[in-house]
Amino acid sequence: MTRHKRPALFLSQEEQDQVKSAVEKAEAGTSAEIRVYLEGRLPLFRRDPYRRARQIFAGLGMHNTVQRNGVLVYLATRSQRFAIVGDEELHKRVGDAFWQQTAQAMARHFREDRFADGLAEAVLAVGDHLGRHFPHQADDVNELSDDIAFGK
Repeated sequence: MTRHKRPALFLSQEEQDQVKSAVEKAEAGTSAEIRVYLEGRLPLFRRDPYRRARQIFAGLGMHNTVQRNGVLVYLATRSQRFAIVGDEELHKRVGDAFWQQTAQAMARHFREDRFADGLAEAVLAVGDHLGRHFPHQADDVNELSDDIAFGK
């Protein structure tokens, strides 16, 4: 499959719907907020996808969630680089091993050009794991959009 170079067109509409559905399902079991962000290339001054994801995390206001339990799944489509970033309270509870396992699973899908599957699986794994630490409450409010966010 030939992928479009523009991030907003990188995934088909069906694939975008698959990822958004995964976010909605994941958030139904946790009070955590999960966002997916796609952009074309890592900026030249930010070759580290984790650092770039932290910058986007802040830019999207994800640190403003009530429980400090936001998660960003970041993919630079043309650079083929990605990262998963969790807010500080969340990171304290799940640790590095969880993020590394999730990233490895994503990478397997990405190598097979199954980007939507990789993103959706990561989102669902995050939701499942975070549900143990931040269970969904009856009065939870969806603080952040479930739509995929796109950069340049």
